[in-house]
Amino acid sequence: MLRIAEQWADSNLGLQRQGNEDNYFVRAPLFVVADGMGGAQSGEVASEMAVAAFDRGLPDGPSPAEGLVAIIENANRSIHERSRTEQQRAGMGTTVTAAYVGEDSVTVAHVGDSRCYLVRDGELTQLTDDHSLVWELVKRGKLTEEQAESHPQRSVITRALGPEPSVQVDVQEYGARGGDLFLVCSDGLTSMVQKAKLEPLLTNGSRPLDELGPELIAAANAAGGRDNITVILFRLEEVPASGGDRPAAEDGARSDDDTHEYATFTGEAVTEPRQGVSRPQEEGPSRASDAQEAEYRASATVALAAVRPRAQPIEESQPHGPPPADGPDGRRRRRRRLLSPGRVLFLGAVVGVLLALWLATREVYFVGIDEQRGNVVTVYQGLPYDLPLGVKLYSPVAHSGVTLETVPPARRKAFTDHKLRQRKDAESLVLAAEQGRLQ
Repeated sequence: MLRIAEQWADSNLGLQRQGNEDNYFVRAPLFVVADGMGGAQSGEVASEMAVAAFDRGLPDGPSPAEGLVAIIENANRSIHERSRTEQQRAGMGTTVTAAYVGEDSVTVAHVGDSRCYLVRDGELTQLTDDHSLVWELVKRGKLTEEQAESHPQRSVITRALGPEPSVQVDVQEYGARGGDLFLVCSDGLTSMVQKAKLEPLLTNGSRPLDELGPELIAAANAAGGRDNITVILFRLEEVPASGGDRPAAEDGARSDDDTHEYATFTGEAVTEPRQGVSRPQEEGPSRASDAQEAEYRASATVALAAVRPRAQPIEESQPHGPPPADGPDGRRRRRRRLLSPGRVLFLGAVVGVLLALWLATREVYFVGIDEQRGNVVTVYQGLPYDLPLGVKLYSPVAHSGVTLETVPPARRKAFTDHKLRQRKDAESLVLAAEQGRLQ
């Protein structure tokens, strides 16, 4: 049976931000990090709402995985509704990464690019995949992980809580054992301290977490501290199970009735982020109490909450209704006009033009922006024209992994001028944008 041997958590403003939009929640065996986004202090509101959703623990149900999904989905609905009804909160969102320690496993659920890592036997393993544009390129084989870490669009995320009424949550259960060290963090750490430098810090012996945690934050600030930095560390130990009772804490270890941190931060400029902690912190490593942890586990099964992608409705508009009558014998006169040689020639000319345009659309391509997908750069086949009645002479053939906003301003015209190209040329331009080669 597993329990928390040691834990540590803190958040730092960084060196370049005026406010801290990160929030974290620690109540063994549950650990959560949220990194907010949005102007006018909306990011910190979204991240605070995300971590507050975990305050009641996991709902009743079959598994921790479904419980975490249920909480995150509910938080997403609340954040989205608030952003929709409060103008000053429009567009706010947040990432969330949550880890729950079970009897013999750790369940991780996440949305966005905050991460969870495992350190075992001197090896660092990333357990979560970023929901970001560059990580999509890594999965497609267009970038290596090393290239992704320094890519100029590495902070553009593709999934978050708040922007949409529903959200897809990634959740996975990992087998765990005594001695495992877990790191849950915002990208303020990982964007400054890449894996090559992060791994030696985490695998250099079994140092106390209250020494390791501040060292990680200091490393991020030493590398530039461009973002808020939030770090949660917890180490596991194995204890024998005897009829469901948990053994008492070892001599010298702390055993609390309520090991709990719930930290929120202000948005104005401050030298250090201020924290609201539910109780004073004592010195030394923290150990979750057996009674509190057992009670929390008892409520840690989950209500069913299936994640379904949203269906996108397609609206069609077609003209309908008969033409107005001209009088008692108007239909006869109209029929004679429709069959006149002039109208036949005119209709034939229109059909010929449309056929020529359709044939032309099969031979040419252009690069444009798909506004329905958030200004994603897209390769289209056809001509960049819309005809009456909603007829379009083009159709998308390939969506890229970048948005117009991530393209250097001096090169954006190439993606909006709708210049006709061969398919190879259009795809080469998009690939250059994906790989960050446009200057």
